[in-house]
Amino acid sequence: MFKILNKIHFSANKNKMQSIASTKVAIEYFNSSKSKNLKFLLNERFGWMNKFINEEEKGIEVGSGAGFAKFFISNKNFKTSDLSDDEHLDFKNVDAQNTKFEDSSFDYVIASNMIHHVPFPIKFFKEMNRILKKNGKLIIFEPYCSVILQVMTILMKHEGFDFTVNVWDDKNPKSEETNVWNGNIAVTNLIFDNSDEFNKNLGNLFSIEYEKLTECFIFLNSGGVTSKTFHIPMPNFLLKILNLFDNFLVSLFPSIFCMGRRIVLKKVN
Repeated sequence: MFKILNKIHFSANKNKMQSIASTKVAIEYFNSSKSKNLKFLLNERFGWMNKFINEEEKGIEVGSGAGFAKFFISNKNFKTSDLSDDEHLDFKNVDAQNTKFEDSSFDYVIASNMIHHVPFPIKFFKEMNRILKKNGKLIIFEPYCSVILQVMTILMKHEGFDFTVNVWDDKNPKSEETNVWNGNIAVTNLIFDNSDEFNKNLGNLFSIEYEKLTECFIFLNSGGVTSKTFHIPMPNFLLKILNLFDNFLVSLFPSIFCMGRRIVLKKVN
């Protein structure tokens, strides 16, 4: 992984995004006629997950935020949860590091763009292992901290990254404990880029069943998922062409252009 800087952090008042972390504004925008770019992006982020979910399985999303997964996950036994108490959630006030759900409750758990917000990732993975059934799946989408994502983070001053943290300890938080929307987008690179370290620290809990790097300009021109920014509206056929271009760039130069990572983990114990 090429690092422009090892660590970058911004105070909240420097953030150049709009409607920062407002699920209400995000839902209103999603339901408007302006959201074609966003819906295309979210279909790419969630649609692939259906291949790993059987119709009869019971699943939940942790860190659901605005709850957009409900529109793209076809499983009827799928529920949403978050640390917030937003009305649209199925389960409210759920800490993904300590959910309070019973052991072996779910066949699958979805975690989309939330692990880099978790202060103690190791606690999160242990908790997901606990609530998953035997051979259960943890289905993940996360940022990939490439050169272009590092540059955009620096320009927009949104969230931040810190490659210097030890993601495997449960003593020092990787993001702010008092601000659930604070994120360290380097976290999942630190977790998944080194397979030996992953197997050493999480190999007793999970095996990696699937992984794909994806996404660049369809994200940059989406207008933002929860926080908002400028974008150029595009018809669906142009978005498809842009996505093909993204796939080409990511396949050739992932460390430069890749901005997203799809992962499926399988519970081993």
